[in-house]
Amino acid sequence: MLKMFSRMERTQKGIIFGFALLMAVSLIIFYAPGRNRTAASEDPTRSTETVAKVGGDVVTIGDIATQKESLQKRFGGQFSLAQIGYTDKRFLDDLIKQRIISQEAARLSLSASDGEVAENIRKEFKDPSSGQFVGMERYKEIVTANYGDFDRFEREIRDGLSAKKLEAFVTAGVSVSDEEIQDQYKRKNTVFDLVYVPVTATRLAQKIQPSDQELRDYYEQHKADYKYNEAQKKIRYVYIDQAKMGEKQNISDEDLHKEFDQLAGEAKQAGVRIQQIILKVARPDLDQQVKAKADSLMAKLRADGPNVTEEKFAELAKGNSEDPATAKNGGMLPKPFKKNPNKPDALYDRMVDQQPGELFSDPIKYGGNWYILRRGEEVPKTFEEAKPELLASLRNRKAYGVAAQLSAKAADRLKETKDVQKVAQELAGEANMKPVDMARETPYVKPGDDVPNIGSSPQFEEAIAQLNNPNDVGSTTQVKGGFAIPMLVDKKEPRVPEFDEVKERVAQAVKQERAKSQLEQAARDLAEHTGSAAELKAAAEKLGLEAKTDDGYKLTSPLGEAGTSPAADDVIYNLKPGEVSKSPVKIGENWVVVAENKRIEADLAEFAKQRDQLKESALSERRNMVFDDYISSVQARMKREGKIKVYDDVLKQMSADEEPPAALPRRPPVFPGGAPAK
Repeated sequence: MLKMFSRMERTQKGIIFGFALLMAVSLIIFYAPGRNRTAASEDPTRSTETVAKVGGDVVTIGDIATQKESLQKRFGGQFSLAQIGYTDKRFLDDLIKQRIISQEAARLSLSASDGEVAENIRKEFKDPSSGQFVGMERYKEIVTANYGDFDRFEREIRDGLSAKKLEAFVTAGVSVSDEEIQDQYKRKNTVFDLVYVPVTATRLAQKIQPSDQELRDYYEQHKADYKYNEAQKKIRYVYIDQAKMGEKQNISDEDLHKEFDQLAGEAKQAGVRIQQIILKVARPDLDQQVKAKADSLMAKLRADGPNVTEEKFAELAKGNSEDPATAKNGGMLPKPFKKNPNKPDALYDRMVDQQPGELFSDPIKYGGNWYILRRGEEVPKTFEEAKPELLASLRNRKAYGVAAQLSAKAADRLKETKDVQKVAQELAGEANMKPVDMARETPYVKPGDDVPNIGSSPQFEEAIAQLNNPNDVGSTTQVKGGFAIPMLVDKKEPRVPEFDEVKERVAQAVKQERAKSQLEQAARDLAEHTGSAAELKAAAEKLGLEAKTDDGYKLTSPLGEAGTSPAADDVIYNLKPGEVSKSPVKIGENWVVVAENKRIEADLAEFAKQRDQLKESALSERRNMVFDDYISSVQARMKREGKIKVYDDVLKQMSADEEPPAALPRRPPVFPGGAPAK
């Protein structure tokens, strides 16, 4: 294999000439309209159609298809590339960047040699049992099976090595001082107790009371904004409440026992028993000390093996847990715990999937404290425990059926009488409702409106869409809580509404517009005229705003609903205890005034332990940033010089022709460095 690599450079010109000759003959003999497109559609990795030109290189459909196929194989078909954000455009951008890096490395005489490529392949493709190179045949087999095109793979190896050499050259002078590392550590680990006031247009608008004349003037200037482009309809309808129908259903214990006997799996489980030991962290600086104790308790529990008896855990919980409510019961939660599928990573939810007797792998930091958790046995649900749920479920099913039947009857009567009130009076007894609650009417509504008592309902909109003449009756439709049978009362064609019809909307628009114009000034007034954190709350209330607190805040975290920004972080970090920010900070469309109640400085003793690791991490991050900026500047220059050309029509057609990827078979695990295991 190494001889092959060393000959590569000497034979390159001959290969290129031979390949060019072969292509010329192939085109003359085999060319036919649509032939290449058909072949490419059958196997896109073979397509030579150009998607982009980068200097003297091209990126083809085949290049993109090969990258996609290789990556999908490595994921084992567990999910599609689109699910994790990989699009044809993203693959193209990456390949363009690779070509730029390769050309820049060549320009600076930093391209990887054949020897360097061969050495890298020898290291990456080792047999785990012998530690030796897997051999040429096995190497080809692995590459072909997992990466597709052999030559493309070796080109990527060469480009990767060249990129490393180029990055080392470009970032050779990059450094990070100890002062920068320490400042970064302090900013990341200093803890603040804050009071803050979000200054929002919504809050300010609540105190604004425009006059009737202001509203009319605004309406006249913005009439076109309020035009109804669709017809409005006023609907009267008979409403059948499913819950009310359910109250009339007699359900016996015999029925419920039948339902209970049909339950299976988790539905028949009350949950699992969980034991806990809680170690509280009184102050942030004691966190590592508490964790050390938690680790020590874990070691004691696992001294006799991975599984721990309920009695052994209970003994340690009674003597160590700082939660009095559960400690006296051996750490046992007061009732079996059932998993919430919407919160798989919540504290106790993650224990449900453990086996009985197992501990969670490590102590868990949650809510500022440390938890040690043990999973106990499953607890079967008794009939009496299941009875309320069974009753509600069975009653709801029966109620649906009888409500649907009564709705059909109501629809027939409404078509005969054209009188909603009369139908309501006739059927009130069967519906277990009062006539006044059954006969309902909407204001004038159009598609997309939030209808009183119904909300925004596509089903209701569809039911009334066919009603065009007064007294037209629509089909029965499901709405919130039951069924509705609609009848058209009146219809208004598309038009500009009168002022009184949209007065409330006009008022909201005026208030919001005025509030937005006052936002910054209101925030500045609040910051400039408040002397301390204690005064901030009272000052905010006078403006109709609300002061909030955030204890234990760390920079870069969201400041409650206000969000976060680098500017806000700078202001918070430079505050002193009791101080209010001299100027408000803009976060998104809103402004925020911040005050500091308390500040706990970062532990510099802990920083000293982590200094070398933190410095290396910061240095790596800065090198990446410098290198990315360098390549971006090269790319921008090449674009200006016309050396990068993307054929958008080809890319668009490629994406349009793409079918959803089929699940591929799982591949063997890979060696460190990317080579699949033997």
